[in-house]
Amino acid sequence: MVKLTMNGREITAEKGTLLIEAARQNGIEIPSFCYYEGLTLQAACRMCLVEVEKTPKLQVGCTLPVAEGMVVHTESDQVKSARKGTLEFLLTNHPLDCPVCDKGGECELQDMVFRYGAGESRFTERKMHTPEQQWSPVVFYDGPRCILCYRCVRACDEGMGVKALGVANRGAGSEIVPNFSDHLECDECGACIDICPVGALTSGTYRYQTRPWEMNHVGTICTHCADGCRTTLGVRNDKIIRGNNRDRSGVNGEFLCVKGRYAFDFVEHPERLQSPMLRSGDQFEPISWAQALEIIAKKFGAAKTFGIIGSNHTTNEENYFLAKMARQGLKTENIDHHRTGDLATLFDALSGKNDALATTTDLYKAKAILVVGADLAQQHPFLSYQARANFRHHAAHIYAVTNGPVREDQQAVASVRVEKGGEIAGVESLRDKLKAEPELVIVFGDAIQGDTVRKLVAFGDSLGVPVKYVCLVDYSNSRGAFDMGVVPKNGGLSVQQMLGADLDVLWVVGANPLKNATMSSKSFVIVQDLFMTETAKQADLVLPAASAYEKSGTVTNVCGEAQKLKPAVKVMGTKTDLEIMGLIAKEMKLDLGIWLPEKVFDEIRKNVHGYNVSKAVLDLGAAATAPLNGRVAMLPGVIQSSRDTLFTSGSLTRYSRILNEVMESPGALYEPNSKSHQPVEPGAVQS
Repeated sequence: MVKLTMNGREITAEKGTLLIEAARQNGIEIPSFCYYEGLTLQAACRMCLVEVEKTPKLQVGCTLPVAEGMVVHTESDQVKSARKGTLEFLLTNHPLDCPVCDKGGECELQDMVFRYGAGESRFTERKMHTPEQQWSPVVFYDGPRCILCYRCVRACDEGMGVKALGVANRGAGSEIVPNFSDHLECDECGACIDICPVGALTSGTYRYQTRPWEMNHVGTICTHCADGCRTTLGVRNDKIIRGNNRDRSGVNGEFLCVKGRYAFDFVEHPERLQSPMLRSGDQFEPISWAQALEIIAKKFGAAKTFGIIGSNHTTNEENYFLAKMARQGLKTENIDHHRTGDLATLFDALSGKNDALATTTDLYKAKAILVVGADLAQQHPFLSYQARANFRHHAAHIYAVTNGPVREDQQAVASVRVEKGGEIAGVESLRDKLKAEPELVIVFGDAIQGDTVRKLVAFGDSLGVPVKYVCLVDYSNSRGAFDMGVVPKNGGLSVQQMLGADLDVLWVVGANPLKNATMSSKSFVIVQDLFMTETAKQADLVLPAASAYEKSGTVTNVCGEAQKLKPAVKVMGTKTDLEIMGLIAKEMKLDLGIWLPEKVFDEIRKNVHGYNVSKAVLDLGAAATAPLNGRVAMLPGVIQSSRDTLFTSGSLTRYSRILNEVMESPGALYEPNSKSHQPVEPGAVQS
């Protein structure tokens, strides 16, 4: 630690800390535009100039490390004059269109001009103007507003690893340009928009819609992939206008991919179900909820054999109540969901071990990361982002064993290309390198399942270093569905077995098992879902369910971190899956307890191993669960990832206009990018 004096106060800071950060840690503001925590230093805007005694001129606070005995003034007359001058220059060609600019109310330039700017400008010449450009369905660029802080360029290059933005020309002619001259081909994540301190980059979904103070801001969890990113939904007039996470309130900090930031539009799709529908011949007719519940109660009461297919999008509370209703109420073990990763075998192989499952934070802090059988940037964008940040900030060693090129190749110490089924051999080829690491996190996809999982864990044990694991699963609550017991035990049937069995009733909750399959039995099929999916079209009775953005509860991400959902909007006619289950239980006079999310979660804390988490921690963010509890029985059924990309998300994709409009849609896994990937021959190790 070093001691220094700032504005007459003696403060301490860790040696090497940048002056701007030392000031912020002690409640002193040094304004800046180009500086951004976690990105490389630019020193381009000159707003952070400070006066340091015994130096001949003002110093740049964003690149100057603290030093012992340093005396700094951040509010001297000389500093104030420099700030006014900088802002005067920035406004030379900046259009004064604050009343129509989408950044109004949250513009850093606007705030700084109010606080530090001059009352009038000496520049009376006509402002230079260039036309606005649309680079993609979600990214618009207004060049005259740009202050050339280069935040967007660095966020795309360093944070996302995409390099979709750059700077063209020099001097007064400098401008931000996309990688394909007039359009973007990138992740369409919108990070460049959120990180822009002015209104130069604006959102295609938010433009001219509203102002920040006119919205309610609801922090909930993204309903698409399994990474569990928090998205703050801006809601006005019961309509979701935008998504971001600028308050860094979740495990993901500010990171969001295209799905978390933009793919909320499925909520108001015109094909949303809003009434129970009963089959009449080849058609469906709307009926009341009372009629629907009466029909279900009679069918359930008369049935002798049941099949229940649960969801990996419904909440922990809904999954727990469904499993409880199946086993205690309907007396069946035929309950399962679409399993996309072999959690059962991993937990069994790790039986008796502590601290063997990695969190999202571990991916940012671990000394080494091994990615096996997954295109992480496409399938789990936040985990990929964490690995890149770890590489930039902590020089982590990254290894990749995959079927094709992946973004991790850019930072990898070694990349190994293998044919499907050769993943363990590829991992074994890295033994000497991995043994030399002080610690390791192994991230693996569905290519590793069954006995191969045991071989991978045995390999990790043989390295002689601490090893943690992440078994990748696809959807927002795939992990929670497994933890809550939505799996066949004690001779129960799997999804595939249920579709071929002669059952009296098949109850499908928030799933679409007949999207790429057929059902051979004549079961009475009840489906509760958001849309008339392929499965719903073959049902006898369809119930309109609420989405994750319309309900309370908890979900558990791929790394076992539980987080809370909060309702943002309400779609008329729908009910949450938990309420539907509770009403069915009530109609059947089953005593399964109160079906309020808070009450069900209290049961979960008592009865589900590893979920006795602090409610206070859960309210504030993410609570890590610890499900390892000894041996796990082998489960019947197929384990297969849906191979979703950044621009696909199961059945929800077709109902999101944004995901279908971006030109990268639908995309594919292991697609090489000539700018970022170097080819690696199958079986070869690229170091």
